[in-house]
Amino acid sequence: MPATDSPEEARARADVREEASADVQAEALPDVQADTLVHALGSEPRRPEAFRELMRHGPAAIPAIRRGLRHPHPRVREQCCNLLDHLLVPEALDDLIALLDDQAAPVRYAALHALSCDRCKTDACRPDSAAVLPHGIHLLHHDPDAHVRAMAAELVGRWVHTHPEAAAALTLVHETDPSPTVRKKAGWYAPGGPIHRRTAPRPRRRDRR
Repeated sequence: MPATDSPEEARARADVREEASADVQAEALPDVQADTLVHALGSEPRRPEAFRELMRHGPAAIPAIRRGLRHPHPRVREQCCNLLDHLLVPEALDDLIALLDDQAAPVRYAALHALSCDRCKTDACRPDSAAVLPHGIHLLHHDPDAHVRAMAAELVGRWVHTHPEAAAALTLVHETDPSPTVRKKAGWYAPGGPIHRRTAPRPRRRDRR
C-alpha cells in the first residue's frame, strides 16, 4: 500500500501549493545542497521541510529531483515523483515512465499519479499515449498491488475516448478485477461510467442554414 503523508507533510504540501500558485521565482540552488535535500526525503522527521524547500526552489531543484528518481531508497524515489507532479518538465517524462517498472509499489503508484494528474501540467508535459498507454494497461491488468491498479485505471482513462484498447481494458477490469476498489475505479472511467460521461467530447454543432 502506498505510504501516506503525515499531517505535517500534508500541511507542508498545502502551503507549498499556495506558494507555487503565487508564481514565486526560483532561487539558485547548489547541487550539493539540492542533493542533500533530496536525500532527506527518505527521513521521516526531515521529509516535510525538505519537500517544502525543494518545491520553493522550483525549476532550480529539478535536476536534483531527477537524480533522486534513481536513489536507492524507495521513499526518496516516491517523493521525487510527488515533486514532479507539481514541477514536471518535458525532459522528466521518460524518467517517470521508467519508474512504472519500479520494484516498490508506492513508487509505481506515485509515478502513475504524476503522469495522470492534469492539475499542474502544461500541454508540453502531458505524456504521449504511445509511450505511456501500453505501460498503463499492463499495470492495470497485472500489477500485484491493488492501489497501483486503481491508479493505472486513472492513467488509462485519459485515452478512453480516443483509444479502443483503453476502453476495452477498463471494461474488462471493471468486470473481473478481484479488488472491489479497482473494479469501482475502472468503472468510473469505462464506457458508461460517470467520469467517462463527464469527459466525453461534445458533439459539434451543425451550422445553421
